[in-house]
Order: sequence, then C-alpha cells, then structure tokens
Amino acid sequence: MRKSIEEKMNIDALDIYGLSEIIGPGVAAECLEKNGLHVFEDHFIPEIIDPATGEVLGPGEKGELVLTSITKEAFPLIRYRTRDVTSLNPEPCACGRTQVRMARISGRTDDMLIIRRVNVFPSQIESVLMGIEEAEPHYQLIVHKEGSLDTLEVQVEVLERFFSDEIKQLETLQRRIKNEIESVLGIGTRVKLVEPRTLARSEGKAKRVIDERPGRGETH
Repeated sequence: MRKSIEEKMNIDALDIYGLSEIIGPGVAAECLEKNGLHVFEDHFIPEIIDPATGEVLGPGEKGELVLTSITKEAFPLIRYRTRDVTSLNPEPCACGRTQVRMARISGRTDDMLIIRRVNVFPSQIESVLMGIEEAEPHYQLIVHKEGSLDTLEVQVEVLERFFSDEIKQLETLQRRIKNEIESVLGIGTRVKLVEPRTLARSEGKAKRVIDERPGRGETH
C-alpha cells in the first residue's frame, strides 16, 4: 500500500506511531532510512514484555509494547500495555539518530491466536493477501481441533475476473497462497478459495476469526 502511494504521488511515505491514551500520533516515527521507528525517548520509556507472563524481553525480541510517559501532565501513564506487538532495536540508525527504534507493528495481542504453540496474527495473513493480485481483501480464519492437533483454514475470496471454471488455474493460485502464508506463519495451513461476496460482511469490524476449538467458541 505504501509503495503504491509513493509511486502514484511521487513522495516518501513515513510510518508514524501513536495512540490516544498516550499522546496520539507522536510516540515514534520513521526517518528516511525506513528501518524502524525512532521512539521519542525524551518523552516516553518503551519496554517489550511477554504478553502472557509480563516478563521484560531483550533487544530484538518480539512482544507487547509497554510505554511510560515521563513529560505528560494531568494524565501520566506508567507501564501502559498497548497490546501492540513489536520489538526494540537500540543500535544507532544510519541516519545518525541514537534513539531506540521500534519495528513496525506486526499485530495485537488481543487478536493473537496460539496454534500449535505458534503465535498467529490475522494481520500477518492479511499482509500476504494484500500482495496477491487475484485475491480480495476479504478472508476468514477457521480454527479447528482434530484429535490433539490444532488446524487453521484460511478462506479467501477471489476477484471475480480471476474466478473461473479453470480448476487447474485455481489450484495453482491456491497452492501459491498456501505457500506464501506458510512461509510467514511457519505452520501448515489449509487454504480454501471462495467466490466473490460469499464471506459474511458485517457493520463495523469484520469477523475474521472463528475459533471452533472446544471451550473457545470465539469470534473476532
């Protein structure tokens, strides 16, 4: 999406991070190196924790971003859990800045699924589908339990002009999507291609995840 905006408008698009509870846009921002977002450490103390245990993680380890505001008046926050998943890099940037850099947000802990002991975020799958011309940005994740094994099925809508009776072409597309998703997630998945406008739409946030494992019954 960024590449498309940059090419069409002949600009450099930079990522800026913030959240209204802390200060709005202005917690961290990319420089022209586009190699992580510089956290404004004169105003915020960033930490990365294990979202399950609260343990503080080291540089480069992925976990939940925690922020403490040190200059904000009236509404200071101490070790605020953002639910955003990222990592921190303390190495100086090529631009010369020495502020710690945070990686681009890869997901949220409240969207996270644990499948075969692997953390899976719907945003990871969405990023794959955004790069596939034949796929619609509409998908649904179905999590099953087969014996002792969790299974993940990804249902993907195909653009109408690509959806045809040519089974061979659809099978090739299905394999390509499956391979790209598995290379990102690191676990096996099932991919099911569905016709345009067949996945349920809803007002507000789309229901992306249906967890059918016993005791879960969660829809996100």
